[in-house]
Amino acid sequence: MKKSSAPAPVTVRTLQAMKQAGQKIVALTAYDAPMARLLNRCGVDVILVGDSVANVKLGYPNTIPVTLDEMIHHTRAVRRGNTRSLLVADMPFLTYEYDPKEAVRHVGRLIKEGGAAAVKVEGPALDAIKALVSAHIPVMGHLGLTPQSVHQLGGYRVQGRTRRSAAQLSQDARRLERAGVFALVLEAVPGPLARRVTRSLKIPTIGIGAGVHTDGQILVLDDLLGFSDEPTPRFVKPYAHLWSAAARAVGRFCGDVRARRFPGPDQTYS
Repeated sequence: MKKSSAPAPVTVRTLQAMKQAGQKIVALTAYDAPMARLLNRCGVDVILVGDSVANVKLGYPNTIPVTLDEMIHHTRAVRRGNTRSLLVADMPFLTYEYDPKEAVRHVGRLIKEGGAAAVKVEGPALDAIKALVSAHIPVMGHLGLTPQSVHQLGGYRVQGRTRRSAAQLSQDARRLERAGVFALVLEAVPGPLARRVTRSLKIPTIGIGAGVHTDGQILVLDDLLGFSDEPTPRFVKPYAHLWSAAARAVGRFCGDVRARRFPGPDQTYS
């Protein structure tokens, strides 16, 4: 029998093995099928359907307003384009924090209807995480700057700069590991702190604005592609400037239509 040359799908165990082998994990957000296909083709290990879809795609001011139904819709779209990457979906604000049974029910919809393989929750939501893990649902944690807590944090600020807050973050990381999360996102924390946390854990860490010493890195895809005219955080490195390119293309189209250059003979049926 001829063996398939297609790469094996990435699983939770794949990420744990990558940490043990010292291989960096590559993660990006996606919100639709075409971008999922692109990320698969490029070998991205983890696709996160982030609640960042709220402000990146849906026009909300932050991640708080996005609903579970909206997250299911975008997760389902990404699932249609995904063949290899581990597909993780964010749990929206107030769908998991207070009632573990409700958290399991909501996550069940993301997995059964949306097609996610795992979910991500923000902060030390230990009761919800334990309930989800008991229901055999892989859970990714998220500490540091947790955007769903933006009002409590007083804005998008670097976390863990004081001795007390750094100690709390380190303690929360260990608690999340004991609760059963398979990986941990560290967002907007000082590099030395992220390095200490990464070394203290057996599970992989994935950084965003957390320096180079985490086990992997994640960015919002639209930030990486420069597909926005909004300012981006310091930790973002644009690898393209598609907003400007798209604006030029649309401008040329407008000019061609108004000057009657489009459609031309090549775009017209005889």
